Amino acid sequence: MNDDELLRYSRHILLHELGIEGQEKLLSSCALIIGAGGLGCAAALYLAASGVSRLILVDDDLVDLTNLQRQIGHTTERINQSKVSSLAFSIKGVNPHVQVHTYQTRANQELLNTLLSPNSDTDTDTFSPVHIVLDCSDNFATRQAVNAACVRTKTPLISASALGMDGQLSSFFPALETSPCYACLFAPSQVPQEQNCATFGVFAPLVGVLGAAQALEALKVLTGVGAPLIGRLMLFNASQFKWTEINFKRDPLCLVCGT
Repeated sequence: MNDDELLRYSRHILLHELGIEGQEKLLSSCALIIGAGGLGCAAALYLAASGVSRLILVDDDLVDLTNLQRQIGHTTERINQSKVSSLAFSIKGVNPHVQVHTYQTRANQELLNTLLSPNSDTDTDTFSPVHIVLDCSDNFATRQAVNAACVRTKTPLISASALGMDGQLSSFFPALETSPCYACLFAPSQVPQEQNCATFGVFAPLVGVLGAAQALEALKVLTGVGAPLIGRLMLFNASQFKWTEINFKRDPLCLVCGT
């Protein structure tokens, strides 16, 4: 690290859990963030500020006036711009040393295969390998596709969702034989009725709490600090400010990771 980096990340370096070694791990890490909305904005900005040197943003949406109540990576001046370019601009404002690559598209299976299993024919070498994936999407199909790609490539996954006054968070480690995957918890065949913020609303700070928690989990995984949420689903009720933990195990009959 140079003098600027030593000063920028000094409060991390002072932590005995991280130190210089932990910070250097972050400076050599790459995170893939699916979704540049409320969760993605909070998660991406904290990862960038913390020194994760490479971020890949995937989202097909444009910034809308209704987003600005909670999606802190966007501004009024950027309404109708792509969310990934808007968030990338904010990331650069926080930490100009971070490399940001953007994909203005939905996270389909083909794209996920490219990003998580890069080869010499792709233009992703600068941003690979991906060390961790943060699922900040807002629909069941995308979450299942991201989970399947992470299981296939054995990439750690931090997943969160938020709606109304409630949110949930968990971590999945496909490389660990005992770790369940997202499909163990929510079977792909049990498609829920889609609920979204436009219909049910969402409490603005809720996505910040969950997005920051995703970043916290990701930083722990990247540095090897603490115990990740493997087999633990954290439910958060904002109205009561209450966390509830539910333990779950790997399903041997899971259609995605089962044996």
